[in-house]
Amino acid sequence: MKETFERLVDHLLEGGFFLEEAVEILEKTLIARAVERTDGNRCAASKLLGIHRNTLQRKIAVYQLGDPRPRRKPPPVRVQAVGRRRIKAG
Repeated sequence: MKETFERLVDHLLEGGFFLEEAVEILEKTLIARAVERTDGNRCAASKLLGIHRNTLQRKIAVYQLGDPRPRRKPPPVRVQAVGRRRIKAG
């Protein structure tokens, strides 16, 4: 693996990539693969990468690696009071 990484570094240097670009390419690839490997579970992906979940969310947004996850709130449960007992209205 070390040899493969060294060849990649040589390739990046020969291609005229600056450090910032190389880091961005590596980071984007790692994040995308981690999210893919965890079937979109960003919490699990952040643990796999060793970063905080909020950091992962921010980097996904910065690198535009996917749509921001819509926040799905369950619909409110309507409760009807009957005496002292609560009955879910259906």
